[in-house]
Amino acid sequence: SVREQVSPEEWQVRVDLAAAYRLVAMFGWDDLVFTHVSARVPGEGRNGEHAFLINPYGLYFEEITASSLIKVDADGKALMDSPFPVNPAGFVIHSAVHEARHDVVCVMHTHTVAGVAVSAQEDGLLPISQQACFPLASIAYHGYEGLALLDAEKRRLVDDLGTANHLILRNHGLLSCGRSVADAVLAMYRLQRACEVQIAAQAGGRLTTVPQPIFDGIMAQSLEVSKGMGSRLMWPGLLRRLDRHNPGYAV
Repeated sequence: SVREQVSPEEWQVRVDLAAAYRLVAMFGWDDLVFTHVSARVPGEGRNGEHAFLINPYGLYFEEITASSLIKVDADGKALMDSPFPVNPAGFVIHSAVHEARHDVVCVMHTHTVAGVAVSAQEDGLLPISQQACFPLASIAYHGYEGLALLDAEKRRLVDDLGTANHLILRNHGLLSCGRSVADAVLAMYRLQRACEVQIAAQAGGRLTTVPQPIFDGIMAQSLEVSKGMGSRLMWPGLLRRLDRHNPGYAV
């Protein structure tokens, strides 16, 4: 079994990442098989380079398990046998972030209707809701260059991302990253919900914006509300939801 071939640390990341894929499906953020989530493999990498886990291209997200995830090196070479290939666009985007951001464990990318709709708006994400305040504290934008297939785009993408944890890919979709799988899921949840609220609000009347002093203090307030736990507050509950509605990811 795969579990017997990997370290306990890698297995735990595999379980968390498989859960993240199932959550993407449960929330309706998937786009058939065409988006991707990745996680850095703890303690591995050839010559100090990164190795990471990504989805087997062709499995739907509600089908992904810890064992089915593909481990690839910095060149996209599979480090364990798998009957499935890797999404080439997924490799370009995720390898770029993992190579440049050693603080990042997990990277999520989605093509949701609300996310793509906001990505197509010239002004991007607007400070019009409490939900938007969180991603706006750490957000960046990257211009559309077509399907992400060329290594030449990797440098421009990571330069645009910088140290941000949320990225809006113009005319394309959303990206989040975090120091854990749970962090990346929470970042994407907040960004996705902010986009949904924006599209709904724009269907109504004139919009109001969050005053700057409130915006400036929102992250400190968030730490207080979450008791300093951040994503660790909500992650166990999300796993319990999966266990009720779509178990079987941790195999």
